[in-house]
Amino acid sequence: MIYFLDTADAAAIARLCDLYPIAGVTTNPTLVAREKRPFPDVIRDIRAVIGDGAMLHVQVTGRDAETMVTEAKKLADLVGAGFHPKVPVTAEGIKAIRRLAGLGFRVTATAVVAPQQALMAAVAGAAFVAPYVNRLDMIGGDGARVVADIVHLCRVHDLGTKVLAASFKTVQQVHAVAMAGGQSVTLPPDMLEALLRHPLTDSGLAGFAADWAAAYGEGVTTLDLI
Repeated sequence: MIYFLDTADAAAIARLCDLYPIAGVTTNPTLVAREKRPFPDVIRDIRAVIGDGAMLHVQVTGRDAETMVTEAKKLADLVGAGFHPKVPVTAEGIKAIRRLAGLGFRVTATAVVAPQQALMAAVAGAAFVAPYVNRLDMIGGDGARVVADIVHLCRVHDLGTKVLAASFKTVQQVHAVAMAGGQSVTLPPDMLEALLRHPLTDSGLAGFAADWAAAYGEGVTTLDLI
């Protein structure tokens, strides 16, 4: 599993990259706009935190393929090594994916909600496809099933495209995607941290701490005893 952070908050990225095995960051226009700072500054700050070469997915905002391709080229200069242009799975987006893939870009096809969208993007040359899990679940769909179908289609048709599942609200959704064979997920900070939280873990550790303190003293570690 490849874990990405889905945020443009550089402070949160710095804190979580220190703790967890984070491969990179994904952003979208909403996340960047939420920072209320100049766009280039937001991207440069993220790059400074995650380091040169780490994967950074930044979405184009143009509507036509020509603009998307031009945006991607300019963003590549801003982001540097590890840049993945995010391109929506519209008709113009597929055209842009084909052109960008031909130029050597590792494109992430975004706004995916159906397996056939993902398959088309994969055939066009996308390195990642990003299905929206919770958005599907919220309208009675099955986001994990869509992920499983995409994984199956890419395997059957011998495509190297990976799933980068997005849009999560519960740990169960993340688990279901992992069980379905999704190769990567992008998670907001609170969702990433929720993957480790469990009351039985907390109570178990509390019991260990109490027993240890009773025997050896509060605040004593093995370093004090060896």
